[in-house]
Amino acid sequence: MSQVLVLPPTDPHLFTRSPPASPLQLAQCPPWAPPDESLFPELPPLLHGHPDLHLRNGILSAAASSDSDGERAFFVADLTHVYRQHLRWRACLPQIQPFYAVKCNPDPYVLRLLAALGAGFDCASNGEISHVLGIGGIHPSRIIFANPCKAVSFVRNAAKMGVDTMTFDNADELYKIARAHPRAQLVVRILTDDTKALCQLGIKFGAPLATVPGLLAKAKELGLTVVGVSFHVGSGCYDPSVYTDAIMRARTAFDMGAEAGYRFSLLDVGGGFEDALFEQAASCLTEAIDTYFPDRSGLKIIAEPGRYYVSKAFSLATNIIARRAPLNESPAALSELPSVMYYINDGVYGAFNCILFDHQIAHPYVLCMGDSFHIPSDEPLHTSSVWGPTCDSIDCVCPTAQLPRALRVGDWLGFDNMGAYTICAASQFNGFQVSKVVYTTGGFGSSEVRSILAKFAADIECAASL
Repeated sequence: MSQVLVLPPTDPHLFTRSPPASPLQLAQCPPWAPPDESLFPELPPLLHGHPDLHLRNGILSAAASSDSDGERAFFVADLTHVYRQHLRWRACLPQIQPFYAVKCNPDPYVLRLLAALGAGFDCASNGEISHVLGIGGIHPSRIIFANPCKAVSFVRNAAKMGVDTMTFDNADELYKIARAHPRAQLVVRILTDDTKALCQLGIKFGAPLATVPGLLAKAKELGLTVVGVSFHVGSGCYDPSVYTDAIMRARTAFDMGAEAGYRFSLLDVGGGFEDALFEQAASCLTEAIDTYFPDRSGLKIIAEPGRYYVSKAFSLATNIIARRAPLNESPAALSELPSVMYYINDGVYGAFNCILFDHQIAHPYVLCMGDSFHIPSDEPLHTSSVWGPTCDSIDCVCPTAQLPRALRVGDWLGFDNMGAYTICAASQFNGFQVSKVVYTTGGFGSSEVRSILAKFAADIECAASL
């Protein structure tokens, strides 16, 4: 590959495709460490600069590499986006503490930043609990074991690690908890309407309201402590009005708890928060909580956001490793059907597993074509399809896409919004490696993020030395 034309960091083009969010009121934090100091020696370096700059630098590095996998796909993660989302949450839902859904993306920098910002963590397994507590500086009380159906060994291990808050939705779970963790602080997960979500969870989890009195009676009989109610409207909820119905059902469950002799003190409103609908969802939640829980003295309200924090924080750069095209530009080749098949070095068994398991739609755009980052706006397009690198025909990233006719092997395609349910479920099927991550603080709040992380790192080091 010949020399690639690189735009300077100040070039306006860097901000035309994916401009940073509008400035928010940012917290003022003291400069705990020099900007270039390594904050966490066990983690990759935290760079400066807009994500687009590092996408291009990664492509440059690949062009100069002589490694056997030099053109390997890679992510760029902008931690300032996670920070801005947290400020946005605090502005819209100040009464609800976020417990980040670790399952969505257990990225080490994301977990450390959210821990430093005071978030809790929604964990679904022993592995996630160990991962969070292994960071240091996170008390077990900041974890909710939000899996209603757990192995007995998992319950026993949670007890050993000091994680007391956990969910249940069936009587068998109560028997297990009574044996393995009798001091647990239990949260009954109720069934709510999740028909307006990309991933409906009600088919697997959630106790119908009619069964809640019986479950609470059984908990009393077993001498267990039930402290609250949780629900989940489904992952990727596209109709925020369902939160109103869910809060109403939670109110009913609270009243059932009082009748059973419990005084509930925790309301977990789950996840499902979509970035584009967040303000609307926050408004619906706030209004419903005010209506059904007017007296909130002694009540703690938490939520389990995941994709809300990380989806837009991660971008992915992929290399076109192969191309299948007709030898001649026949009328059939110019039809609406995909005439050219592009094969890239990540797919549905890797970062794009979100297509199969999270119902996401991938939208490719050109990062680099013909050794240039400048793509003419009048470049002729043709109907194409994009495929992953494995030998499985299910490995289709994008069945139909309008891409430049001049794209060739060695060019690069980019994908935005790749932070949710991507890396966490990537496999090494066919021997392909999981794409690496490059980290930066390239947006508004960069200095604040670095200061927050530096103080968190210093606090952990200080605690470890005691």
